[in-house]
Amino acid sequence: MAAELTLDHKLHQVFPGKVVRKDLLHQVKGGENVPSYVLEYLLGKYCASDDPVEVQLGITAVKDTLRTNYFRHDEANKAQAMVEQRGRHRFLDRVEVRFLPSETKYWASMDNFGYNRIHVPDEYYRRYDRLLEGGIWAQVELEYRAPDEKKDSPFHIVDLKPIQLARFDEEEFVDGRGQFTREEWVDALIRTLGLEPDRMDWRLKLLNLVRLIPFVEKNYNFIELGPRGTGKSYAFSEMSPYCILISGGKASTANLFYNNARRQVGLVGHWDVVAFDEVGGMKVNDSDTIQIMKDYMANGRFSRGLAQVHADASLVFIGNLNQPVETLVQNSATDLFQPLPDAFDLAVIDRLHFYLPGWEIPKNAKDLLTTRYGFVTDYLAEAFRLLRKQNRFDALEQYFRLGSHVEGRDASAVKRTVSGLLKLLHPDGAWTKAELAEYLELALEGRRRVKEQLKKRGSFEFYKTSFSYIDGEGGAERIVGVPEQGGARAISPDPLPPGTVYTAAVDAEARVGLYRLEIALTPGAGKLRTPGGLEPSLKESLNRAYAYLQSARDKLGLSPALAQKDIQAEAVDLSGGRVECACGVAFYVAILSALFSRRVLAGAIILGDLTVQGNIKGVSSILEPLQVAMEAGAQRALLPLANKNHVGSLPEEVVERLDIVFYGDPDRAAGKVLES
Repeated sequence: MAAELTLDHKLHQVFPGKVVRKDLLHQVKGGENVPSYVLEYLLGKYCASDDPVEVQLGITAVKDTLRTNYFRHDEANKAQAMVEQRGRHRFLDRVEVRFLPSETKYWASMDNFGYNRIHVPDEYYRRYDRLLEGGIWAQVELEYRAPDEKKDSPFHIVDLKPIQLARFDEEEFVDGRGQFTREEWVDALIRTLGLEPDRMDWRLKLLNLVRLIPFVEKNYNFIELGPRGTGKSYAFSEMSPYCILISGGKASTANLFYNNARRQVGLVGHWDVVAFDEVGGMKVNDSDTIQIMKDYMANGRFSRGLAQVHADASLVFIGNLNQPVETLVQNSATDLFQPLPDAFDLAVIDRLHFYLPGWEIPKNAKDLLTTRYGFVTDYLAEAFRLLRKQNRFDALEQYFRLGSHVEGRDASAVKRTVSGLLKLLHPDGAWTKAELAEYLELALEGRRRVKEQLKKRGSFEFYKTSFSYIDGEGGAERIVGVPEQGGARAISPDPLPPGTVYTAAVDAEARVGLYRLEIALTPGAGKLRTPGGLEPSLKESLNRAYAYLQSARDKLGLSPALAQKDIQAEAVDLSGGRVECACGVAFYVAILSALFSRRVLAGAIILGDLTVQGNIKGVSSILEPLQVAMEAGAQRALLPLANKNHVGSLPEEVVERLDIVFYGDPDRAAGKVLES
């Protein structure tokens, strides 16, 4: 508890008036359609105290302000009449000032007041720049003055006090960050989202903060798919006045990008973030929309007629997965982009920078919500907008370089994610090598998740998914996987029953198949029995292994056992890709393991095939299957001698983590991997 109070106290001390208790928002919002960042600004003004009495008085003041000063759109006529009858009234509304060259005059407009020709003293728009840059929420006092001419406006602004931040002190924000540890700063940001960091592990905290990268990184393409009720859309509906959340519906070129008839730029030119909620229900009837989206997602610009348009808006896609992630990963007919509309082809998906695994985010529950202090969201939104102007695209090159499979769009995506995390967590520019490595690994994972699904859809151009990075000092290379792609549980670290062995293979498109082969002995006369659904390549491998066993049965002293036992074989696809797998040696070892009742060494995997005479056939590439095997928990690998010269091309991490053993014939392979 002392640590909690210390962070709250520290936030009050370093950022006075800019933090608020996050649970108070729901107490005052009620049914009013007032943006959360506006309410939090009021709460920050009236409730910036840890004294319960002062907080309660502040809540009362906020509610009074809403009751007397806030009018809905449908009450505009009532509000105008009130000013005329009373002569003056104070409003809570969004105010914008525009200059009309034809009249050489500045006019103010108020959204809910429903009037766009309000006299405004020049002191206000000169003092508050954002009145001219899209407008701000403010407490505005209007006065009614009978006009001298009929065409003149009777409404005059006599006082204006911004309740949405009108000026932002960059130096204060950056210096303030320097007074917190990284862990404290992360917890403060998590609480700003309304969540309690003490109920999260470190990875979950970072995943929640990745949702904020589109706010600080220009032209960032982000997707999150996962179960319902995990708060996917909250950050994009409540965290910033510079973000628009579109719920399903039709996406048109004119609305999103450019209206030729009006010669106006669409949403991407007016917002920092354009987020699509329920993306699975998004309807794209115009093929031009997708083509323009591809250009925009790749370069931040597009052409429409004679117009060349540049924009900075980040694109966010949010949707629900209707099946368990395990099913989507294991089933060769589905992938993790299953909810996306058909119009989202491979080219659109390839332009996504980060896929956040929404299935790792817990569903919203009361015990996950914080009752502590976080930043007023409007204040943080201004900080984010300022951070968008910074460029930390090449920051990772200070210590690291990317592996050979991370190139082109992959490299750009990874660098953008790292840049975004550095802006969020280290706006003061002070980070360590270890922290940078942590962000780099998360960035590689998020982009690899995109690439793995593209590869699963069968396109050869996306086969390079062995994402890694290299330490610029020692030269050590580290491969980064995705947790759902097998993971440490796919290959058991414990010894398996006799007759069980792991194997892997890579096909012509560099897709890796990971299998667990199982052999069972039943009373019989030495027949081989195979299941009907066994893949052709596996069946052929099994038949070759059985043919060689028959020729070597006397030498091995197995004739009596084979005369009384039938051999039943099964292959369990652990990767779900139904990849062809020539694995005769693994089948042969599995049969011997069952016949001799000797277990295969724990964590072992066997690569390679054989002929009916027992000659060994090497594999086309050992890089991809060994990497997948390592990520799945393998501890040792048996390879054909023919592949020995390929070891030099393996990443250093694979060589260090796997005990690699070579064999020249099937019986030597069995001798090296079966327990004595």
